[in-house]
Amino acid sequence: MPKSVRWFALIVIVLAVFGPMIPQLMWSFATRWFFPNLLPPQWSLESWEYIITPSSRVAEGFMNSLKIAIIVSLLSILVGLPASRALALHNFKGKAVIEWLLMVPIIVPGIVSTMGIHLVFIRLGLTNTFLGVSLVHLIPCIPYMVLVMSSVFANYGTELEDTARTLGANPLQVFWHVTLPGILPGLMVATMFTFLISWGQYVTTLLIGGGTIITLPMVLFPFLQGINFSAAAAISLVFVAPAILVLVLTSRQLGEESSVMGGFGRL
Repeated sequence: MPKSVRWFALIVIVLAVFGPMIPQLMWSFATRWFFPNLLPPQWSLESWEYIITPSSRVAEGFMNSLKIAIIVSLLSILVGLPASRALALHNFKGKAVIEWLLMVPIIVPGIVSTMGIHLVFIRLGLTNTFLGVSLVHLIPCIPYMVLVMSSVFANYGTELEDTARTLGANPLQVFWHVTLPGILPGLMVATMFTFLISWGQYVTTLLIGGGTIITLPMVLFPFLQGINFSAAAAISLVFVAPAILVLVLTSRQLGEESSVMGGFGRL
């Protein structure tokens, strides 16, 4: 692809990602900003000073969201990796039903499925716990992990694995030295999806966490409903920062020709 086209595509992507954040950034430093003023007439660091105080609970929510998202990502890999490999490389009775069931958490609203398992979690003592919140986050995350990795394994050949076994490699060595390098780009993309989906969960966290487990979306949402637009803008920038960081860290994999992108991602 010509260099000029690559640069144009890069500029469009940057504008699409960071353009909507410019008003948010301005609002986070504004004390008053009313129409028809193009720029805020008054500037202040009050909102940023507030969100670093313990009373704002932003730091607490950030760390809790980060812990839960990491746990969910790891659990998604443990559950989704063997499931996606089985669906992609093997034919068995009931496969179509399983593939359809995987789509249900994407189609059905999260509040419906969460309310359905709420009583079960109460009986198991999983409500108001990090483990319970992490497990309920798996409901919307697992389908994305399995769908992405199924497309990866669908274009994955097992010949090198067979050769490694023939040469005496045990299952762990085969996975670490052969399988993992072959699926790593797709695995990084799938993990990015699961991390971001868990990071943005609000309703499921509220129902299962019961207000005890405070995450960043739970800190942000009350401000979005209030009149303190400056504080809401500052917290929303903190909220979106990890998503942008994860996207930047995985952009190289998204841009490379790999089985998960089918070569379309190369610019």
